[in-house]
Amino acid sequence: MITIDVDPVLVHLGPVMLSWYSLAVALGLFVGVWLTLVEARRKGIPTEPIFDSALWAVGGGLVGARLLHVIDRWDFYSANPTLIPAVQNGGLAILGAIIGGALAGGIAAWRLGLPIRRVFDAAAPGVVLGQAIGRLGCLITGDALGPATDGSWGIVYQNSGAMAPRLGVAYQPTFLYEAGWDLAVFALLWAIRRRDIPSGYLFALYAALYAAGKFGLTFLRAEAVWFWGLQEPQILALAVIAAAAAWSLWNHRQNAGASAA
Repeated sequence: MITIDVDPVLVHLGPVMLSWYSLAVALGLFVGVWLTLVEARRKGIPTEPIFDSALWAVGGGLVGARLLHVIDRWDFYSANPTLIPAVQNGGLAILGAIIGGALAGGIAAWRLGLPIRRVFDAAAPGVVLGQAIGRLGCLITGDALGPATDGSWGIVYQNSGAMAPRLGVAYQPTFLYEAGWDLAVFALLWAIRRRDIPSGYLFALYAALYAAGKFGLTFLRAEAVWFWGLQEPQILALAVIAAAAAWSLWNHRQNAGASAA
């Protein structure tokens, strides 16, 4: 068993609180943007407009992540509307971040005249690595836990500020499983990124693999069931997989058309 007795709030700056969760998310965003710029430079894509589109992607991702979390727990937030913007306490739905970030970043890249498929490929390794780092913020907050366990493996929270359902009870650390899956996906993308892969496929592979892992790991969670006996993250994960397949089909047609020309 691992026991966590740490205040989720790292420091109070007057009325503003900096939490361990916020620090992990900020570090994940920094690493994700930095690695995207590194890959863009390697691919010969101008980094200044890439940075601009990355800022839009970060903003869209944060909005999408919080919006999806609030929608999923509307019963609570409708009764406590002042807590809706309190992201420092945890509560960012990563699938919402992927959808919101991809839409905002893609639109920004298109408006800046960037090659969207190559930009998305450059972003894929950094995005999933940033996700792994950000997910580790749940270690202190006690967010995104699995079921209680009586076995030798689990995390027990003692601090009253933790989000664990009950203090002193061991829970499956599903956030660690997800972080491990993210790192495995990152390792694969990083290993094959230099191969002769048509533009757009690396991002599609990232999206499909991450969503598949999210679908499976959600069986260890107990969130609201939407339909077909599946929880909200599982429905969205299936939607992301379908979108990745559609993206790959579009890539194939675009690449085939370019080859014919």
